[in-house]
Amino acid sequence: MRFKLKSTVLGVALVAGFAATSIAHAQAKWEPTKPVEFVIPAGPGGGADQMARMIQGIVTKNNLMKQSIIPVNKGAGAGAEGFLAIKEAKGDPHKIIITLSNLFTTPRATGVPFNWKEMTPVAMLALDQFVLWTNAEKPYKSAKEYIDAAKAAGSGKFRMAGTGSKQEDQIITVALEKATGTKFTYIPYAGGGAVATQLVGNHVDSTVNNPIEAVAQWRAGKLVAQCVFDTQRMPYKEKVTPTLSWNDIPTCKEVGVNTDYLMLRGIFMPPGVTQAQVDFYVDLFKKVRETADWKKFMADGAFNQTFLTGKEYVAWIEKNDALHGQLMKEAGFLAK
Repeated sequence: MRFKLKSTVLGVALVAGFAATSIAHAQAKWEPTKPVEFVIPAGPGGGADQMARMIQGIVTKNNLMKQSIIPVNKGAGAGAEGFLAIKEAKGDPHKIIITLSNLFTTPRATGVPFNWKEMTPVAMLALDQFVLWTNAEKPYKSAKEYIDAAKAAGSGKFRMAGTGSKQEDQIITVALEKATGTKFTYIPYAGGGAVATQLVGNHVDSTVNNPIEAVAQWRAGKLVAQCVFDTQRMPYKEKVTPTLSWNDIPTCKEVGVNTDYLMLRGIFMPPGVTQAQVDFYVDLFKKVRETADWKKFMADGAFNQTFLTGKEYVAWIEKNDALHGQLMKEAGFLAK
């Protein structure tokens, strides 16, 4: 009798253990059951838009998930439209958003009721560089020559184009002014594509576009990459133009312009999603990163390929949130 009782208890324990394992396994294997909306909090043609659509293409081409990904631009209010849409989609795992540094700047500049803590961090895909670009028809052979010309022209005579107001491009412009004693007239546009077009057309004097936003015009000989706003040169040594690689571009510090800035390219989900749902997307983006198309995209756009998830990603966000608070305060960009 005692043996039967022990056997019964053991059997119940085994069944319970198997059931718990099955439940955990089922949770770990969550996947989307309908198309996923991929929110882009910026306009068409810019770096975030290009990356999101590249990811869509890679996922589709390689059958990395059963459901489709649908990129949707929601860039109104310096990206506030997109961030609020994710904030309000609590618990919906079929929405994700690609972020740039307007994650930090938009709430501070506009006063919109949003904070990154109201979303769920998923992964840092990369960090994006900024380059000082000028038109190839102009005679400037270095960033210093360009800055000297801007100084000689007088306060506000040279026009710097950038994406949005009180966002990354304008923050870099203010930092550039402080580092060099130069004053530009900053002209905002809806996205990096439009910014590059304005510079090619000689409607502005310079931009601080991301590499991917101006690489086509650089390759075509329309633009000159004067310097990169980083502490070290970009590592990519394959020629992009007939004579130059990304690695050939000096850092701005090398040519006497002492300022640097890197921008987030990361993924978030709405609040209230489960860890299993987050894990699905982390795994998805790891698979994306392994593809030849992604590696080429990273090299073509000269990205810093840092990839972070979990606590490391959150720690990076917290540090850079504080940094942007300081930069925007110094620039006078905080909403009153």
